Amino acid sequence: MRNFYVLLLIAMLLSACNVAPEKIEYGKDGCSFCDMTIVDKTHAAEFVTKKGKVYKFDAIECLINDLTTKDENSMAYILVTDFLNPANFINANEAVFLISEELKSPMGANLSAFKSKEVINYKGQTYNWKNIKERIRK
Repeated sequence: MRNFYVLLLIAMLLSACNVAPEKIEYGKDGCSFCDMTIVDKTHAAEFVTKKGKVYKFDAIECLINDLTTKDENSMAYILVTDFLNPANFINANEAVFLISEELKSPMGANLSAFKSKEVINYKGQTYNWKNIKERIRK
């Protein structure tokens, strides 16, 4: 019986240390930066620390602004929603970002993310992760 409790304790500890993205519950989850309820599926974002803490955002610009006070090296994941396929997250370092008046985002920066430049059919300025952080933080 003692072995059972030891195994149960180990299983509980391992499950508590899960470092993975979480699904955003639209209409329920709040933005970790501005506290607004996350409702827009095309502009949401999140990051997960290496310790497993998940931060969710209603807009990419909220994620970028929140990261100004954090060390990106302590992040296991920095993810943005693929505008054309909102059910999928993209690694922010691999995404192409677009600022376009044609695509309104929740916080007004008109910032969206795409998996590649080739799929963008909107007018606007494109950025990589490094450049969009500089642009938003100005």
